[in-house]
Amino acid sequence: MALEFGRVAAPPSYAGIFDAYAKMRSMDSPTKSREIRLRSRPTGWPVPDNFELVEVPLPKPGDGEVLVRNTHMSVDPYMRGRMSDAPSYVPPFKLGEAIGGAAVGYVVASRAERLPLGTWLRHDRGWRDYAIVSASKAEPIDINLAPPSAFLGVLGMTGLTAYVGLHEIGGLKPSDVVFISSAADAVGSVAGQLAKLQGATTIGSAGSDEKVAYLKNELGFDAAFNYKDGNLSKRLRELAPGGIDLYFDNVGGEQLEAALSALNDYGRIVACGMISQYNEAAPAPRNLMNIVRKRLTMRGFIVFDHGSRATDFLRDVAPAVKTGKIKFPESFVDGLENAPQAFIDMLRGGKYVGKVVVRLADERNATKKTSAA
Repeated sequence: MALEFGRVAAPPSYAGIFDAYAKMRSMDSPTKSREIRLRSRPTGWPVPDNFELVEVPLPKPGDGEVLVRNTHMSVDPYMRGRMSDAPSYVPPFKLGEAIGGAAVGYVVASRAERLPLGTWLRHDRGWRDYAIVSASKAEPIDINLAPPSAFLGVLGMTGLTAYVGLHEIGGLKPSDVVFISSAADAVGSVAGQLAKLQGATTIGSAGSDEKVAYLKNELGFDAAFNYKDGNLSKRLRELAPGGIDLYFDNVGGEQLEAALSALNDYGRIVACGMISQYNEAAPAPRNLMNIVRKRLTMRGFIVFDHGSRATDFLRDVAPAVKTGKIKFPESFVDGLENAPQAFIDMLRGGKYVGKVVVRLADERNATKKTSAA
């Protein structure tokens, strides 16, 4: 695992990582690819045996399609829900089929006029080395603005989630005192910086003293604490003696309970995620009556419902990313074969900082010496 902070230049070469696939990369038209499939549905925490790595024949793109060499793929908490077959806002992954998810890469064969060879794209066919992608479902990205992996994080769904959660759902005000749980992780790290740019006071929680220091020293949080030290309500009272106005919830459970105690009258709760409850039962907050007594507003949201805000998001956030006003820590795990463990470790927390990205190929291998199919 490699950790890089808000890089704007290409990463160093990772010589040797992909040697086994050098021949495949050099081929004008690869005929095989690897993909990760869901072998069985997890019960509780996912384990490596729930996944399988297989090699499959790779068809040529049809009319209106492109073949993409994926360079980076995302692992995200919401994917855990899709590994179950319970009803949800998105269909579950199918057993015995490749898992899907956000990925970026470049076109190596094209039968879509608007997507010529070498075009960099974001799409939803991750968890594989190569992907056949319909042009209608491919989104070109500008890698002069930021490295390709950033379009999976700060300039992708992660950043949009933080932006929508704060502004559209939470009604962020410059005078707000904002508490963000899991603040050193992908969404929380962006949300805290966006709140600071608006003039708000930010308090973050994290799972280690090193992450607490990172929040304060690297990302500019006004205060932060290690939730594993216990007595969360007391820590919030110490750090926000005047109470908090907005809670950006990524965790649920005990941290939601502490926020309910600390929120001022007419405070707001943005229910972005509840990772503490994704894999095992967690006790509900015991002080839900505070919602009534304090006249609180609590609203959940799914970022997929807010695609119309993407233009506003890029307009407001991309310049801050390009100039370095917003940092985007990325934790890299190399190799498709390591994607399941990266996903499991991301869910358990503690190991990574910022956005977790599985690197499938060196992005500097992008070349137009490929096939027009």
